[in-house]
Amino acid sequence: MSANKKASSESNLKCIIGVMRPRFLLLAVSCVFLGLSAAVWTGYSINIWHALLCFAGGVLAHGGVNAFNEYEDVKSGLDFKTTRTPFSGGSGTLVPVPHKLPIALWTGVLTAVLCVAIGIYFFLLYGWPILAIGALGLFVIVVYTPWLNRMPLLCLIAPGLGFGTLMVNGTYFALTGAFSWTALLVSFVPFFLVSNLLLLNQFPDVEADRTVGRKHLPITVGRRASAVIFAAFVAATYLTIILGVAVKLTPLWTLFALISLVFAFPAAKGALEHSDNLEKLGRSMGQNVLSNLIAPVLVGIGLLIG
Repeated sequence: MSANKKASSESNLKCIIGVMRPRFLLLAVSCVFLGLSAAVWTGYSINIWHALLCFAGGVLAHGGVNAFNEYEDVKSGLDFKTTRTPFSGGSGTLVPVPHKLPIALWTGVLTAVLCVAIGIYFFLLYGWPILAIGALGLFVIVVYTPWLNRMPLLCLIAPGLGFGTLMVNGTYFALTGAFSWTALLVSFVPFFLVSNLLLLNQFPDVEADRTVGRKHLPITVGRRASAVIFAAFVAATYLTIILGVAVKLTPLWTLFALISLVFAFPAAKGALEHSDNLEKLGRSMGQNVLSNLIAPVLVGIGLLIG
């Protein structure tokens, strides 16, 4: 292989990895872990091969939605207007090399195809419900950036639907061939948290997003009102954890997840106090990421211990 071809291949690989935003993919791992933990607590033996497939599917789905997001944001010109933060504004991978835009599209397509293949495998084992979950998840992946970002309420709940409702319950079904009230209840933890993750990350992008026709909540109702919604979703997250124990769908050990309030509470407080001060909001965005990663894992650990 010539030096030029080698350099080109390395550049393309760097773009593929970059548009998938690997440092954020732990979120999918934590959500799949929560579904797996629910399956263990409700009495099922776990097939290691199936568990690995679930983790692979979750990471591929997350990487795929990131790649499609990068594709749409470069194509629309948004990535050239956005002020990037460590937690928002995309990876910026393609900004210096916009001619490599098709790489993002094909990365998204390939990850979607692999997710479909995993879904078909579980369909052959357990039947159509896993395909319904997968089809809805694939739909959310494909339409989130071009369409759902123009529908404020759907834009708010779509991330939580994908990572919470679909990923947690989909993992549970793929490992057990059944559904459960426990899996449904704990799926609301990432539902509220991940919806909040995208909501707060939209705060710095209001001006840039408005230029390409987006209509998420910080644009339509303002940052201050969106911060109130953010705080309400934080409260709903921890009420869900307490409710699970109260109605005996989860063990007492899941209250261990309340420890993550050390990140979630300051994030909500900061969002309310600094909704229009983007420099001070950065700390809240970091705390929000930590609560998203830690709370589902702690609930999962509580399920495994309990």
